[in-house]
Amino acid sequence: MRSRHRKLEPIVKPRHPAPLNALRAFEAAARCRSFQAAAAQLFVTPAAVSHQVKHLETYLGVELFRRGHRSIELTAEGEALAASLGELFGLLDLALDRATAPAAAHLRVSTVESFAAKWLAPRLHRFHRDCPDLKVRIETGNQHVDFVRGGIDVAIRYGPGGYTGVHAERLMDAAVFPVCAPSLAGAALTAPADLQHHTLLHDESATGRPGVPDWPAWLESSGASQVDATRGPVFASIYLAQEAAVAGHGVALGVAPLVAEDLRCGRLVKPFDHSLANTYAFWIIRRHGADNDPTIDAFCRWLRKEASAG
Repeated sequence: MRSRHRKLEPIVKPRHPAPLNALRAFEAAARCRSFQAAAAQLFVTPAAVSHQVKHLETYLGVELFRRGHRSIELTAEGEALAASLGELFGLLDLALDRATAPAAAHLRVSTVESFAAKWLAPRLHRFHRDCPDLKVRIETGNQHVDFVRGGIDVAIRYGPGGYTGVHAERLMDAAVFPVCAPSLAGAALTAPADLQHHTLLHDESATGRPGVPDWPAWLESSGASQVDATRGPVFASIYLAQEAAVAGHGVALGVAPLVAEDLRCGRLVKPFDHSLANTYAFWIIRRHGADNDPTIDAFCRWLRKEASAG
């Protein structure tokens, strides 16, 4: 009689539930590179953080930190785990925050001050007209955006591109040309060489950035290199330099999207046709995985619509 052999399935030893407190402690210590700093964030003692990290290392069977006399350094295994946990805990915190007010549809947008004041704010009423139930919060800054921990949904940045770890989409080019108040234009400002009789307004954001036109570059390209390009005050942002131009204090280099509304309303004029291409542009930046969010998609569609209309 032929015996029947039953195929044995491999026995998988169940893993105990993940120690969440230990994972939190490790993530904080890895981010801060310090048990003491992590303890301050978690409102526990450094010894408690160290104990939780040791518990996690025992649970995983790997060493996560190399401990020195007064320092800690992540191992390769620690680096890999920290990268994943940072995003996972950030998403968890964001989900918990949104769960406390599920009915409040809102969108947090981060952008630079000049874009917020000169392009976004004058147009935002049209978005509210199309999406009246969606509240938009505009935050300004030019620093790196932490989409997960910062709770930012969309960022709009002025830069050269090449953003890593995110989804970046070119929104608008940013050609550069002189602008001034209507009171300065006219018979006394008909050719680029006439700029030698006017105050030049500079913004330091163009300084030292290859491919971003400044006054020396524009004057050289327009055949007016004899004009002293160093004259005039320097402002910390494009926005301030352009506001000084609106006030009639001199001639600024305008970035096309940022002066469009002032040109349309007659607060600024463009005395010359000559403009320079700019390696910097305006970009829509989102975290990977946010491309199917209907709220974010609606706002990005509106941005594209406004950019194409402009």
